[in-house]
Amino acid sequence: MSNSDATILFDVEEQIARIRFNRPAALNALDRTMAEDLLTICKRIRASQDIRVVVISGEGRAFMAGGDLDYFKVDLAAAAEAAPTVIDPLHKALSILTNLPQLIIASVHGAVAGAGVSLALACDLSIAAEGTRFNLAYSRIGASPDGSASWSLPRMVGLHKALELTLLAETFDAAEAQRLGIITRVVPAEELAAETEVLVQRLVTGPSLAFAKTKQLMRASFARTMEEQMLAERESFIACAKSVDFVEGVSAFFDKRPPQFLGK
Repeated sequence: MSNSDATILFDVEEQIARIRFNRPAALNALDRTMAEDLLTICKRIRASQDIRVVVISGEGRAFMAGGDLDYFKVDLAAAAEAAPTVIDPLHKALSILTNLPQLIIASVHGAVAGAGVSLALACDLSIAAEGTRFNLAYSRIGASPDGSASWSLPRMVGLHKALELTLLAETFDAAEAQRLGIITRVVPAEELAAETEVLVQRLVTGPSLAFAKTKQLMRASFARTMEEQMLAERESFIACAKSVDFVEGVSAFFDKRPPQFLGK
């Protein structure tokens, strides 16, 4: 899916997978084809043994301006039948993404609305350009959230704030998104690509197994008691202690030098 006509551009280089939404004329609004393409790409990443970091971004003036309403406008009477053709592959793709051992980074700019916010919420880390505008726009079209937003958002910002953001559907900027914990970093717009790359390189040269175990622990923690979580922590630490990177990390600590992790 690396050709310029694809709804999503996808490439893998030096253990970094890059997903770039490629409907710039539509502000990367999500339609059926795009959702299906995203699912296909996520399946490819899941099957790969050579990817350590995944970066998701958008071509043109926006990351993703929500779902493509033109898809429903063609036959509004059949909207209820059309909706699952977009939602089902999107949800399957997001389920794969959040459960991948690799770290997923969202690099966002311009408009981030509806499904675009949902996608950003599903990523492990996110970096936004100053001037980015966010909106949980579902209620504006008489719809409830999809893309796991109703699961992610209350966990990030609390129930009442999540309700405010979704029910009122007011636009907020990148600084507010960072304050709420929706975005982890905000950078000048002209530095977004460079700062994203700095973050990517830091992660791709890190201890991949430890990162994967940490991601798994954090994401599973809400469904566990403290005792269950501590047991999972014990098992994860033991698994890390068997890794090449653990030996390197401890050795580097005592040698007073930067570690050279191999992702093994």
